[in-house]
Amino acid sequence: MKKVAATAVARPKGGESEKITINLGPVDLGQIDLLVEEGFYSNRTDLIRTAIRNQLAIHAAAMSQTIERRALVLGIQHFSRDDLEALRVAHERLNIQVLGLASIADDVSVELALATIESVVVLGSFHASIAVKAALADRIR
Repeated sequence: MKKVAATAVARPKGGESEKITINLGPVDLGQIDLLVEEGFYSNRTDLIRTAIRNQLAIHAAAMSQTIERRALVLGIQHFSRDDLEALRVAHERLNIQVLGLASIADDVSVELALATIESVVVLGSFHASIAVKAALADRIR
């Protein structure tokens, strides 16, 4: 398999984040609001981000071992049309394995994606055109 350059990023910057939704009970939510009112956190999101980062830090060693064992690219990996054209010319196929963000350029055709991408495993976010995602649906795990 051909290696394609990846950029490692420890944490996304402001505009590079994904929105998630969680459900909390009224008591938990009230306790969060109390901590915000008392000035421990600037808002609910600040507390939730801090709690998540603390949990990720606690499990950092185990995650690091798992990332290495599973041969995941950590951070952001972008595949351009030129990257995939080079793979097609070399008669090589790509197994995308990313923890973070994997993206395929908008100008990549369905035909090119199908010819060059064997599988996609992304823990985090996968950005590609609707048509490319649909074409690769059976290869995305």
